[in-house]
Amino acid sequence: MSLTRRAFLQSAAAGIGALAVPMLGEARVKTDLRVAYAGSMGALMHGGVAPVMAREFSMHIEGRAAGALGLAHMIVGGVIHPDVFISITRGPMDLVLAAGKAQEALAIASTELVIAYSAHSRFAPALRAADRAGHTPWWQVLEEPGLRFARTDPLTDPQGLNIVFMMKLAERYYHQPGLVRRILGPIINHRQIFPEPEVMARLQGGQIDASSAYKTQPAAMGLPYLSLPPQINLGDAAYDEVYDTVSLRLKGKVHRPSPLVFYAAVLKASRNRAAAGHFIDWLRASAGQALLRRYHYDGPKGAAPLRASTLHRHRARPSP
Repeated sequence: MSLTRRAFLQSAAAGIGALAVPMLGEARVKTDLRVAYAGSMGALMHGGVAPVMAREFSMHIEGRAAGALGLAHMIVGGVIHPDVFISITRGPMDLVLAAGKAQEALAIASTELVIAYSAHSRFAPALRAADRAGHTPWWQVLEEPGLRFARTDPLTDPQGLNIVFMMKLAERYYHQPGLVRRILGPIINHRQIFPEPEVMARLQGGQIDASSAYKTQPAAMGLPYLSLPPQINLGDAAYDEVYDTVSLRLKGKVHRPSPLVFYAAVLKASRNRAAAGHFIDWLRASAGQALLRRYHYDGPKGAAPLRASTLHRHRARPSP
């Protein structure tokens, strides 16, 4: 559904009764929209979405970026009260829907997992050549002594889970038993784990050599990265059954991978549900999708909406 500027302004005014200032013959509404979003979306939200919302709709985005799983737990626990929640993968959003905090979530974009690296790293030449025949494969480069690898916390962030899933898939794909431990060490490895917003900054600053990343992150920052086969990069729904062959148990709970789709939901407790809904419509419409593509996001690829009423069909199965 397309979203006109007038519709957005009218919905915002109806939602909060904000001060209207005449401008170019229209009511120019000044309001805030609280958006909690996956930390990997920082460049898009700060550099793309927020300026457009301010310029076109006089809407100030109050953003909160963090690991999507951690945000979901804070929403469910009543610690934070955003108008909109944007998650990467369905897992965090399922928690919010199951708790009755939102009615449905719509797919707005997708991406894939890559290995980002610092152009200044002494391992950069090997990583740059790793996808070419006759050169050391990427996973073997990551095993080199002294290479500093970074990832996020699997207890709070889907990307932290996804890099473990990817390495488990890579063990099978490349026939390399023990690959996960050789590269990641223990699953909770505090020498590698950093908050999501810090990982790209550390990579850019040369404090680390390589990291897990969604394709959108290094691409937006001009950092080099290695693409991975679709059988392991979690970015192709055609391989969903392959992805589902691995799992990870953390604190008694079994986690399974799902394709890397971004979902957005209006929270039931939103103080401006109409404007929040139109904001999501804008992200899904042509203007929003064009902006997402400029920031290297792929389309939602037909991913179906998530609804609380259908969650029982997707609950994790017990681990083998």
